[in-house]
Amino acid sequence: MTRVMAVTFTPGGRLYYVDPGSTEPVVGDAVLVPTEAGAEVATVVWAAADAEFASELPVCAGRATASDLDRDQRNRRLKAEVAAIARALIAEHELPMRVVGVDLDDRSSEYGRVVAIYYTAPQRVDFRALVRDLASSLAARIDLRQVGSRDAARIVGGIGSCGRELCCSTFLTELEPVGMRLVKGQDLTAYQLQAQGACGRLKCCLAFERGLYEDFEHRAPAMGCRVDTEHGPGVVVGRSVPSDTVTVRGGDGQRRVCPVSVVTVRRPGTDPVREDT
Repeated sequence: MTRVMAVTFTPGGRLYYVDPGSTEPVVGDAVLVPTEAGAEVATVVWAAADAEFASELPVCAGRATASDLDRDQRNRRLKAEVAAIARALIAEHELPMRVVGVDLDDRSSEYGRVVAIYYTAPQRVDFRALVRDLASSLAARIDLRQVGSRDAARIVGGIGSCGRELCCSTFLTELEPVGMRLVKGQDLTAYQLQAQGACGRLKCCLAFERGLYEDFEHRAPAMGCRVDTEHGPGVVVGRSVPSDTVTVRGGDGQRRVCPVSVVTVRRPGTDPVREDT
């Protein structure tokens, strides 16, 4: 077992798991988390608890000091300024690019500050003139990185059709491939828009919720199946995987939502149930 806590670098953003080390911060505390660009300020969203982790976790460097918080605020303002300058120059050069994120790295002594700008584009872009103008305006080495629609959604974040923060920008660490087979297996073939995420691609949840749908299909009666419920016999006319329920129309014509656990399939030869509406 390992002591683990979850932190985020942006409000409502992706969760990162770290070892609390010798500190015991509570939810809402600002802590220092080691990254490739050095220790960065993050906010604790899950307090430390014992859990099993196969890989080694980065160790928290302690609580953030006032100077750490000031540096973090300066970096956030600088990133916003860099993004604004990049968007203005992109518009000036009339390039089909959209800035989705900015990273700063001050550790390189050979090149000075390195500014990484993440962008999306419908095709390859000749940005050589743009890079020269950006380097001149920002007095830094410029690293332009094109990302796909899924990675752009992960960087920008947002709210999905379910009303929660995007999975890719919160807890998902790897983006699994999602195919039409998963769409058909979750009865979304007739509702293509329901299967699309904020990035315009098939939703990531179709992949990691697959097991839930397979288990439901194994336990729940099929559509049109005659069943017995606490209200009497009926016919299954609807199914809901998230709530683990089926809708049953009884002999009196009433439709009732019943948990799968209390519904049993009627044995052959029992009294029929009227199927007319």
